[in-house]
Amino acid sequence: MNENNKIPICSKASPEEMAEDLKIFIDFQDEGLSLENLNEIIEERLVPHLMRYDQPGFQSMFNAFPEEGAEFGGRIALKYNQGVTNWQVSPGGVMLEEFCCEALCKLFGFPSNSDATFMLSGTYGNQEALYLALHKQAEKAGFNLAEKGLKRFKDSSRLAVLTSRDAHFSVKHAVRMLGLGEDTIEFLAVDENRHIDVNSLKKTIKDLEDKKDIFCVFITAGTTSTGSIDPILPIAKICQERDIWLHVDGAYGFAYSLVPEWNHLFAGAELADSVCWNPHKQLGIPIPNSLLFVRRWEDFGRMTLYSAYFNRKEDPEPNPGLKSPPSTRPFAALPLVTSLRHQGMKKVIQRLRAPLVAISTLFNNLKEECDIELCHKPDLGILCFRIIPEGFPKEELDQLQRYVFDRIIADRERTISLTKLDNKAVLRVVAISPAVTSEALMETIRDVRAFAREYMSEK
Repeated sequence: MNENNKIPICSKASPEEMAEDLKIFIDFQDEGLSLENLNEIIEERLVPHLMRYDQPGFQSMFNAFPEEGAEFGGRIALKYNQGVTNWQVSPGGVMLEEFCCEALCKLFGFPSNSDATFMLSGTYGNQEALYLALHKQAEKAGFNLAEKGLKRFKDSSRLAVLTSRDAHFSVKHAVRMLGLGEDTIEFLAVDENRHIDVNSLKKTIKDLEDKKDIFCVFITAGTTSTGSIDPILPIAKICQERDIWLHVDGAYGFAYSLVPEWNHLFAGAELADSVCWNPHKQLGIPIPNSLLFVRRWEDFGRMTLYSAYFNRKEDPEPNPGLKSPPSTRPFAALPLVTSLRHQGMKKVIQRLRAPLVAISTLFNNLKEECDIELCHKPDLGILCFRIIPEGFPKEELDQLQRYVFDRIIADRERTISLTKLDNKAVLRVVAISPAVTSEALMETIRDVRAFAREYMSEK
C-alpha cells in the first residue's frame, strides 16, 4: 500500500467520542484563551476529526484542500473581510468581481453580452436559474412575476420543469423554494451511460404539449452520481426552437470544458440561457465559491431590487448585489483570481486533466475483470461499479455493496461512496485531487475485493 494512504482520512471516533472532544469549544467563559492555547486545543480536539481531502485515499466527494494561490488570496480576503455587495461597501472588491466575471465569460466561450455573478453554492445558482426561467414564463403570459407572483398564472399546476432522473437534488429544492412543489418536475429517461435520452426528451415535450407549460429544461454537465454530461448541443437546439429556458448545472463538471481532450463534450453550453459552476470543487478554491452565468446580461435584471440607502437605481457604479439575493456577499472572486494567476492556465488544465485520466485508466483496467460490473463509461472523474464475486447470489448483491462500503468507511484509510442506479446499490469512486491516481484507485479496488471475501467468509 502507498505510504501516503496509511495516513487516516479521518479519525475513527464515534459521534459520542467526538462530542466529548468538541464540547470544550462551547464552554464559553468570562475569561478568554490565548491564541496559542486555542491552537493547541484545535490541533488536539478538532483536527483529527476533520477529513483529509489531500490524501490519495479520499475518493468519495467533491472536496479539496485549497490550492496554494487560492489559499493566498483567501487569507487576504479574510484579513480585509470585504462585503462585496456594492460599490459603497467595497469599491475594489466590486470592481475585481466584475472584471473576474467578464474574464470568465470569455474563458468559457460565452457570448459577448453574457454575464456572471458569484453565488454561495451551486444549489443557490440552480435555484436562481429556475426563478429567472419562471420569470420569463410569466413575461410570456403578460405579467411580472416579481410583482404578481404565482397566483397570476391562469393555472400554475401546468408549469413544468424537465430534467434527468440523475439530476442533482437541488432541482427539488428549487421548485420547493419557488412554491411550485416537486410535482412540477418531469423526469426524463437516461441512456446506458446515464445521459438524457434526446429522443425521450422530444417525446416528452410532444406528449406534454397540451397538458403542461414547460418553462425550463434543466440538464447537467457532470452529474453528481456518475459524472455524465447530458448532450448539451442537441438539447439547446430543441429549447431554442420552442423558446424554453435551458439551464446547465455544471457545478461539478463545467471546469473540465477547459481541458482540450474533453472540451467537445460541452459543445452547446454557450447556447444555454444559464450555467452554474463551482470552482470550490475541482480547483481547490476556498468554500464558498460558485458562479451563475447567463447568456444575456439583462436577464439578471429580473433579480434586481433597489433600496433607499444603497443599491440605488441612480447609482452609476457597478453593484453585483443586484444580480443575486444575498445582501452580504463574501470576496469570493479574489481566491479564484489569485489561484488562476499563480498557476497559469497551463498548470490549471494539468490539474484538471489528472483526475480524469486516473478514472479513465481505472475504467480501462477493470473492463475485462469478471468480478467487477461497470455501470457506465465515465465522461469525467467518477466511476460507479458493483463487486460481483463468481457464483454470488443476486438477491444479496445490494447487501454486499453496502457491507463493502461500511467496512471501507470504518477502516478510515480511504473513502468511497454508495449510491443507487436503477434502484440497485452501487459503489462509487471520485477523483478530484491530482493526488488521486489510478494506482490509488486500484488500491481501493483491492480493498473492495478483500472486504467482499470477508463478507463471504462470514456467511
